[in-house]
Amino acid sequence: MVNMGTSVGWKNCDGLRPVILLVEDEMIIAFDLCDRLEDSGYDVDGPYPSVARAMDALANKRPEAAILDVQLTDGDVLPVADRLVEMDVPIVFHSGHARPEVLMKRYPDAIVCAKPCAVGAIESSLREMLIDQA
Repeated sequence: MVNMGTSVGWKNCDGLRPVILLVEDEMIIAFDLCDRLEDSGYDVDGPYPSVARAMDALANKRPEAAILDVQLTDGDVLPVADRLVEMDVPIVFHSGHARPEVLMKRYPDAIVCAKPCAVGAIESSLREMLIDQA
């Protein structure tokens, strides 16, 4: 459950800020997203630039949601997305290289935001997914 007051100061059912897994290999984009998400009341786990590092992170904890770039330093992010689906974690794909219709066919509950995408659109997508989970 999420405290729905405003996005700043949101809390998960444990009274903590929702944790968002960030998997992005372009560091300028990653750090900008981190700053904006933290300013909006989320804790960010990442950024992870590779499938291997993201999978290691998922072995230790379950995030409330995830933002995934599709093309990473060691291949495409699909193994991470598959694991997140198994864990019932909502996904926002944030990519300039992927075809949304292909992602939506494989991950029908995911949201696809094509790069460049305003951070506000990503935040809205996260809010929508977290509300649906509550």
